[in-house]
Amino acid sequence: MSLAAPDDKPSGPRKARGDKPDAGAPARSAARLAAVQALYQMETAGQGVEATIREFRDHRLGGEVDGEILHKADAAFFGDILRGAVEAQGRLDGYLERSLAAGWRLARIDATARAILRAGLYELIRRPDVPARVVIDEYMNIANAFFSGDEPAFVNGVLDRAARAAREDEMPAAASSDPAASGKADADG
Repeated sequence: MSLAAPDDKPSGPRKARGDKPDAGAPARSAARLAAVQALYQMETAGQGVEATIREFRDHRLGGEVDGEILHKADAAFFGDILRGAVEAQGRLDGYLERSLAAGWRLARIDATARAILRAGLYELIRRPDVPARVVIDEYMNIANAFFSGDEPAFVNGVLDRAARAAREDEMPAAASSDPAASGKADADG
């Protein structure tokens, strides 16, 4: 499992910070991490979705890479997140653009953070079978695995606002002057 560091060229491998993989990691958690890595890879290398799914299914979803045992991932869930995030990317990116501070553009955000947000937003908007709090917690774990700065808090804020807008019945709107937090923003774009 590799990701390029934000300051490196995309060909350099990078793993999430932390210890060796936990053999008991749930298959959906592993699928989410793989989906983030695949979205990153697709953006930096320009590879298509089906080729990326095949590569991950054949070589990265479970098994061993460079002597490290990888988590067994839910391949169908991985494929759904990846295909869905790519298919809905225009709507997801529109929401992300509206979530940024004035003067910021989506291109300024680290590619790994963009991948985390796209996957998380896809699940919040298109996977009502997964509780919003689970989605937020899972992608916060991924953000914390890759970042030690402000990025995890940013990811949390964006996903929390999106959850309140997309799932008002599950997550009541927070008291705020932010239209996204009050549920007035359309997370579907």
